[in-house]
Amino acid sequence: MKVISINVGMPKEVIWHGRTVLTSIFKEPVIGTVRVNTLNIEGDKQADLTVHGGVNKAVYTYPSEHYPYWKSIFPDLEDSWGLYGENLTLEGLLEKDVMIGDVFQIGTAEFSVTQPRMPCYKLGIRTGHNNILKRFYRSGRPGFYMNVIKEGLIENGAEIITIKKNYDSVSVTDIASLGISIEVDPKLVKRAAEIDTLGPEWQKLIYHLLN
Repeated sequence: MKVISINVGMPKEVIWHGRTVLTSIFKEPVIGTVRVNTLNIEGDKQADLTVHGGVNKAVYTYPSEHYPYWKSIFPDLEDSWGLYGENLTLEGLLEKDVMIGDVFQIGTAEFSVTQPRMPCYKLGIRTGHNNILKRFYRSGRPGFYMNVIKEGLIENGAEIITIKKNYDSVSVTDIASLGISIEVDPKLVKRAAEIDTLGPEWQKLIYHLLN
């Protein structure tokens, strides 16, 4: 397991459907050692803090293994890491194998998995395909957010070391399924409700499903 690319971006204005939109989804790969802080990676900043960023969504990661899948559906997609707005493009760490609460070390920094990503319309702006949103939701390839439990330095090619595997938790894939399924597994919902490291937005969803 390793980091393929570190990608950062600052808020910028783009024209979308005749109106100006402020977004940070345009990430660019960076070279060299980069510092990871509690709320973001050096050189990166979220545009809309009401729905993005914060402690529980400090770093967004996406498996590099998913890139060929999206390219097969949308052949004109750019060949650039960070295309899906991820800060870290990873290899060897898929959603089905990652549990909420898993702890990883990358370089001198440490991270904990908090929740799947459910994208907003800005993913359509970045890729040039508005219809990618529904596919993204249902593809089982959401990527996942991590919080920063120890600030430090990371670089491309860095090994991803598992510090803690949260076997009593629920996988990113299973949590994501609760956000898109019409009929949900009550046992899965109950297990998810016991995860105190799950991001607050998803905790609210789980509470709603329980009631």
